[in-house]
Amino acid sequence: MVRGRLKLSLFIGAGLALALLLAFLVSPEASSKPDGLNKVAIDQGFADQEHDHSLQDGPLAGYGVKGVDDERMSTGLAGIIGVAATFALGAGFFALVRRRQRSTTLSS
Repeated sequence: MVRGRLKLSLFIGAGLALALLLAFLVSPEASSKPDGLNKVAIDQGFADQEHDHSLQDGPLAGYGVKGVDDERMSTGLAGIIGVAATFALGAGFFALVRRRQRSTTLSS
């Protein structure tokens, strides 16, 4: 059982490391062309009606980290933060599910 957990931990750790590395290295290479929603707005002629949202001045607005002047570094760091936040939320969710399953098993 311990060996299986170790293999799972190594698999998850390696996957997380790979995701973080890719987020840092590949994020700055993303296309500068408009994405799906922006492209439709341009094609349909209502792109000029867009409004700023309340988080436009947030620390990660615009796919970058506020205060980091190097654009590649800023985008890469934003990718890392995004991957880390997603992983933390997923790990927290699975920890809650596992805790609930254990308590249900113990009470049965």
